[in-house]
Amino acid sequence: MSLITSLDFPFPVPPKQVSTALKQGLMERCARKLKENNAVLIAHYYTDPDLQELAENTGGFVGDSLEMAKFGARHSADTLVIAGVKFMGETSKMLSPDKRVIMPTLEATCSLDIGCPEKEFREFIEQNSDRTVVVYANTSAAVKAMADWVITSSIAVDVVKHLDSLGEKILWAPDKHLGRYIQKQTGADMLLWDGHCIVHDEFKHLALRNAKQLYPNAKVLVHPESPDNVIQLADHVGSTSQLIEAARNSSAEQMIVATDKGIFYKMQQAAPEKELIIAPTTGEGATCKSCAQCPWMKMNQLNNLEMVFEQEKNEIFVSQELISKALKPLKRMVDFKK
Repeated sequence: MSLITSLDFPFPVPPKQVSTALKQGLMERCARKLKENNAVLIAHYYTDPDLQELAENTGGFVGDSLEMAKFGARHSADTLVIAGVKFMGETSKMLSPDKRVIMPTLEATCSLDIGCPEKEFREFIEQNSDRTVVVYANTSAAVKAMADWVITSSIAVDVVKHLDSLGEKILWAPDKHLGRYIQKQTGADMLLWDGHCIVHDEFKHLALRNAKQLYPNAKVLVHPESPDNVIQLADHVGSTSQLIEAARNSSAEQMIVATDKGIFYKMQQAAPEKELIIAPTTGEGATCKSCAQCPWMKMNQLNNLEMVFEQEKNEIFVSQELISKALKPLKRMVDFKK
């Protein structure tokens, strides 16, 4: 079930870029504000490299959404600054309800979140009440509150294997590509919501096949939110953290990477001797609205991070009712690997 197409997404206005001359001053002021407010910066791999660098240099963290949530929950800071998209801020607030959670912008959302509205998803569940509801972390707090499990791509296959071994049938939302990948890996009975990520949906089989011919010795790293025919060309399929590890451990000197190019900052640190090549988003049927970079992630910038502290805005609030309902599936996600 899907109500929103890629043409319906309200793409944000690209942020103004900060000059090199101004960047250092912004870095220093933001670092000072973090310290003064007993705040820690937690950034996603897909955000601007400047924010990832600032997080590293100030005792913060860079990671995927599951790692971000865990780090924030165990950190002693009074304020968590989440550089990413809104569902990440909501998740941090639900796992750390006594902490203040703020974001550089509250307008940064996600096509998977937008494409899975609360009312319609509730109806979908009611129509399939015999199924265990498993939702991707890329969903609103309201959708998470309806789930039995919340998972990220790093644990998705393992969780569904576990549920399948118990004989449970799965209702999966929202990413159809990731759902189809999990289904193939596990053989589980899965009913899929028809959603997609605008970044990963842009990668094209023909263009990637041509890139492999151009770089015959390169290994292809693909995020499972990509279309099935793109995944079929991969040497490694995995979450952001898993792709970084694949680049680190591979003996190949070149990597073609099919995920948001924000990952290159940490991937290059992990594999400094490797040549990283962004997978093409052109070819048959490509619209190139994303061009391998999430337009909402890109809204996180040093200048709006500084404004958050100066204007005391962009705080994340989640009702106690939603927190109470969502904590059970969220804690299952956090505790699963234990």
